[in-house]
Amino acid sequence: MPHILAVANQKGGVGKTTTAINLATSLAALGLKVLLADLDPQGNASTGLSVDYAARSLGSYALLAEDQPLAGLVQDTMVANLSLLAADNELAGAEIELVSYKRREFLLRQALSDERTASLGYDFVLLDCPPSLGLLTLNALVAADSVLVPLQCEFFALEGVSHIMRTIDRVQKAFNPELRLQGLVLTMFDRRNNLSELVADDARGFFGDQVFDTLIPRNIRISEAQSHGKPALLYDPRSSGALAYTRLAEELVKRVRRSPRKQS
Repeated sequence: MPHILAVANQKGGVGKTTTAINLATSLAALGLKVLLADLDPQGNASTGLSVDYAARSLGSYALLAEDQPLAGLVQDTMVANLSLLAADNELAGAEIELVSYKRREFLLRQALSDERTASLGYDFVLLDCPPSLGLLTLNALVAADSVLVPLQCEFFALEGVSHIMRTIDRVQKAFNPELRLQGLVLTMFDRRNNLSELVADDARGFFGDQVFDTLIPRNIRISEAQSHGKPALLYDPRSSGALAYTRLAEELVKRVRRSPRKQS
């Protein structure tokens, strides 16, 4: 079975989807087979890989609500070794519709633990979560082996980390006792800004080695890449943003390999 990593933060604007796209791309560039599942109704992860709306007829909604097998829903991307489960148009209504389902919190876990999923041979499945705590995010946390939390280097973002930590704790107690925090990733770091340094120091002082060593800089190439529907590694592989996500992928792989695997 693949390592399932939820990229989650209940606060928006912290670089969550940007991290999901570029981390997935960097893992694929290391030769790993990766699936990026877009669970956000906004569909930004799908847009960031140049998948237009016409190509999103079947995706994460069909997997969750219609119990369709994953193999028939994933699509190739411009990145070798990287597949995408797009956010289909019906996903916007899933939060309300799924309330009536039995064991609604376990729909994604059941879909990803299916033997048919194992046969696809993914090394990593990255789940791009909505910036809120609803059934879609809850499904991701129940299905995941671990959680990666992007943290923008600004004061309010640091203040909001406590919310996602409490959420992870509640999911561990109620649904997924083997869920663990993979780590926090400091994003939009600007060495010219004293606040970035202060936030980084505070995060490391409180969370210790749970904060990744790699810092994701504030880099215009990352934003430009998004506007072109490309990961930074394809748009400008020598940019500081692309190089940082490559280092983050390498650090993540080392951390995952040191950690015990969840038993299915």
